[in-house]
Amino acid sequence: MTFLIKLVEHPLWLVGFRPFFALACLAGLSLPLWWVLVFTGAVPPAPTLVAPLQWHAHEMFYGFGWAALGGFLLTASKNWVGVRGWHGSALMLLAAAWVFDRLAMSLGAGWPPELFWLAHGLFQTAIVAMLLWTLFVQRVRENNSDNYFFWIILPLFLPAKFLIVQGDYFTLGWSMTLALFRVAFLIMLERTQVQFMSGAFKVDILRNPRLDLAIKWLAVVLVFGQLLPATLAGTLELILALLLLTRFAGWFPRKAFTRIDIGIMYLGYLAIVAQLVISAVGRFADLPWIGSVSVHVFAVGVMGLILPAMIVRIAKGHTGRNVLFERADKLVLWIMLGGFIARVIAPQLYPAGYTMWLHLASTCWLSAFSLLLWRYLPILIAPRVDGRAH
Repeated sequence: MTFLIKLVEHPLWLVGFRPFFALACLAGLSLPLWWVLVFTGAVPPAPTLVAPLQWHAHEMFYGFGWAALGGFLLTASKNWVGVRGWHGSALMLLAAAWVFDRLAMSLGAGWPPELFWLAHGLFQTAIVAMLLWTLFVQRVRENNSDNYFFWIILPLFLPAKFLIVQGDYFTLGWSMTLALFRVAFLIMLERTQVQFMSGAFKVDILRNPRLDLAIKWLAVVLVFGQLLPATLAGTLELILALLLLTRFAGWFPRKAFTRIDIGIMYLGYLAIVAQLVISAVGRFADLPWIGSVSVHVFAVGVMGLILPAMIVRIAKGHTGRNVLFERADKLVLWIMLGGFIARVIAPQLYPAGYTMWLHLASTCWLSAFSLLLWRYLPILIAPRVDGRAH
């Protein structure tokens, strides 16, 4: 009994970012590499109930992506509404549900269908319910906030997750999932870049409430882009890209790009724009891209660039440390930028080396997230250095 009490009270379970950033690093270093080995025939596909491509898309979004996004939202949401937040046994059970999902997706071929679908839905249902419960406090208090967007998008991850493993609805599933992540990233960037640019350069970036609101609502509409007529969806994507570029011009990009820790966030923002344009053009013309460029511009250019920087900032800031990007932290960001070039850009320039580029990109992810895990796991499992409880 004493052991269980000590385990629940361990620093790892104090705040959501601690266990889930560790899990995100484990997923980031392993999932891309494993997929490349499967794709090139070096290892057999995982014994799962879904096709290999469905497994890959699901695991990158709902394994890696939701470990990082979940850690961020569990931490940020409690600060937004001023509550203690989920901790202790609740976080332990949530992390166990995430692992249960990974086991089902990779080893569930022989499982009873009921057990597989329980594992498939448990983590996502639980974390969405927990986040909405936290945000419900703010709704009760009637604070003025745009957190209501999370009331819209978080429940939609549940059907999107289900659809992504259905053969006939795979495209709808991953396109919805990508668009939902896009809304979440746009909200996060809108909020955080104000603080980053003010702190680093003493400048106030453009915040036009009408423009910001139009961007978020249009991004929400595009969650259902796959269900819209292609010309309408493509037009809306181009409009959203234009609005994002208009706002970007007022965010002092030249200053931001003088620092890799802030510039990497701007590159992720531009990757959102690029993904929208590529997707829109693809609805009007069949371009000879090498590989699935649209989805990988987002997965590698948005998630792959922004999330490591976010892990560094939150892991340091929420454990009482100064948020300074040391040489090794900057190296992680440069490695991930190299991974983006290898995965998305290089194959367009030298298609014959496609397999080589895949191996190089996955090696970048392995190296970057291994370095992150080595540096930040000791921080994630240790008490705050400033003496605060959590």
